[in-house]
Amino acid sequence: MAQDPPAQDLMHYDAMAQEALRGVVKSALKRAASEGLPGAHHFYITFKTDAPGVSGPSDLLAKYPDEMTIVLQHQYWDLAPGETFFSVTLQFSGQPKRLSVPYSAVTRFYDPSVQFLLQFEAPPATPAEAKPAETPETSPEPPTGEDGSKIVSLDQFRKK
Repeated sequence: MAQDPPAQDLMHYDAMAQEALRGVVKSALKRAASEGLPGAHHFYITFKTDAPGVSGPSDLLAKYPDEMTIVLQHQYWDLAPGETFFSVTLQFSGQPKRLSVPYSAVTRFYDPSVQFLLQFEAPPATPAEAKPAETPETSPEPPTGEDGSKIVSLDQFRKK
């Protein structure tokens, strides 16, 4: 007896989960902007510099043509988390520089003080932006169940 093919996810649950978890990043930044960073909390935020909507000084973005990690800890100013993006001023080589980053461009959010990590899928490249990678970084396919469904591990988010 032939098995039915796995049902197509027309609800796009993966995308909804990514969006919900990006809401955690937005909430954390809003709290940091209004109350400051409590205790030892600080953030490492990695984002795709070539993603649509990312803006900053061209010399800085050219230095990091694919991805960049910023740290919000002691020296950041004018943190402004909006609904779809955040802006912040940081020092690079002693010079203040303003960056604006859509939440959709964020690929990693890490607070090492409590070992809290969120990783996101990279935003899809538009055809004009699509370029072959010189050294493709491949991550293993997530394990799948017998029915072809994806199995998602939450171990990386658990306190140990």
